[in-house]
Amino acid sequence: MRAESRPAQLDSPVVARAIKIGSRLNTKLYQVTGGRLGRKWRVGAGLRKPVDVCLLTTVGRKSGQPRTVPLLYLRDDGRIIVVASQGGLASHPAWYLNIRDNPDVSIQIGSTTAEYTAATANDTEREQLWPRLTQLYSDFDTYQAWTNRTIPVVICTPRSRQP
Repeated sequence: MRAESRPAQLDSPVVARAIKIGSRLNTKLYQVTGGRLGRKWRVGAGLRKPVDVCLLTTVGRKSGQPRTVPLLYLRDDGRIIVVASQGGLASHPAWYLNIRDNPDVSIQIGSTTAEYTAATANDTEREQLWPRLTQLYSDFDTYQAWTNRTIPVVICTPRSRQP
């Protein structure tokens, strides 16, 4: 896979800082309002078709502290599917590295929080889920085109449903 040219301005430290601040603000607003604010993504493809946002909390692999990030998600038969796209950057997002070390996560949707176990989709699962994810948010295809890594799809299964 060869990456297409990612717009250089997206890799500016100013843009990275703005994204980090926006993510933290979105998370706080979502938490404080039980999802009344911050629950819809209205950027990029989300301008025309707003996408639901959840809050994913992992345990930091270095700090051991809870880390919460807002992510777009897809519901799939009781499971929550998220994408480790990081806007098509060459590296995986920190939350994805955290779940590889500790797959126990919590997910807040609206005012409801539940416990899940996260796992990276295998090739067959990813192949089945990717079209649904890009239908949900078409920019995922653009992000994949901007990077040489295969963007991971993460399947979060409710802990109460596991054997």
